[in-house]
Amino acid sequence: MLYYSIVCGIFGLLIGSFLNVVIYRLPRGESVAVPPSHCPACGHFLKPWELVPVFSYLMLKGRCGSCHSPISWRYPGVEFLTAALFFAATWQNEGLLNWRLGINLVFISILIALTFIDIDTLTLSDVLVLPLLGIGLVAAFLVPGGPSGWESLASALGAGALFWLIALIYPQGMGLGDVKLVAALGAFLGFPLIVLAVFLASFSGSLIGGVLFLLRRLEFRQQIPFGPFLALGAVVCLLWGESIIALYWSLIFSS
Repeated sequence: MLYYSIVCGIFGLLIGSFLNVVIYRLPRGESVAVPPSHCPACGHFLKPWELVPVFSYLMLKGRCGSCHSPISWRYPGVEFLTAALFFAATWQNEGLLNWRLGINLVFISILIALTFIDIDTLTLSDVLVLPLLGIGLVAAFLVPGGPSGWESLASALGAGALFWLIALIYPQGMGLGDVKLVAALGAFLGFPLIVLAVFLASFSGSLIGGVLFLLRRLEFRQQIPFGPFLALGAVVCLLWGESIIALYWSLIFSS
């Protein structure tokens, strides 16, 4: 189990490198395939040894090998985050390399890309959200190990409808991108995990928003992206949701 988890973690480093390209280029309407990876400051095309995830950043000391412009810490951060979550997902799947694990890794990858795009642009791209919804629904009907097909559909419709009502009542705080994303999360997680995911997203969003406000990094009523918190809640539920719910009920019945 450990061996396959490590292998998938290394694979996650490579996927994280690609996600960096998606995060940077997709909001700009650029192709993720061409041109090859290059320095945004001087246009220097990266050599193979400059494309090794995480290690290239360390070897270059966080600077472009050509113009020496600083490279954002986000690049190795996204790569390491993807690797860590791939490792955790494989471990939770007991090291089994099956269709369910593949679906879960796709789910995690898209959520990572959406998280950083939302942080940068305050938007959740349909190019990523709608395929996420479609994959979740199709997988529920065809791939064992997750919610059933009809449970997936009902969870997607229920969660999406609730957030759509919130968006109608309070459009300043909730966008249609969040509505579509929570529907996709409902399709992947089913019930009751989608409820826990939304609770965790709301709690973490309120907590971090409050801290930023106290530190004067956030003004009153200033909009903050909710997508990253939904993604956080969804990943926690994907990996540990069943255990959290079991612990909750054990505490309820033991009290």
